[in-house]
Amino acid sequence: MTVITLSYPANRISREQRGQLAQSLTDAVLTVEVGQKAIPARAGFQVHFRELPSDHMAINGTLLSESGDDTMVVDIAVMDGDWPKADRAKVIENILAALAEALDTKKPAANWWVNFRTIDEGSWGAFGGMLSVLSLLEMGVFTEEKAKAIRDAIGH
Repeated sequence: MTVITLSYPANRISREQRGQLAQSLTDAVLTVEVGQKAIPARAGFQVHFRELPSDHMAINGTLLSESGDDTMVVDIAVMDGDWPKADRAKVIENILAALAEALDTKKPAANWWVNFRTIDEGSWGAFGGMLSVLSLLEMGVFTEEKAKAIRDAIGH
């Protein structure tokens, strides 16, 4: 289970761009998380788009309504598992590249920030109870190498 939340100034991202980002941001995390581009694994991903009025965001102590800066925060919450620093860096790079492509910019803006968070094993719930990444390993979407690394990382 993964939740990707974008917070950005109202009207910064069009409906068409949100549609493109829903898929590209999902795949930006999914390919690293499960070790491959496994389409069935997309069911465990949510992408939330939070538009905020430009006077509800500030950078450098100045409201965006006054500065006009291109600011965005992307929060990625993933289940605990195998997340070495290199994989987290790859996800962040993938996210920023997907944003730049969808928003038709040559490179990501300096004020597009990405937070990567892991939710500890036993701290994520759905389907009326707690979820474990271990139960997801049985779905067959993880590569064998990634499944082993996850088991090793959480001590099972």
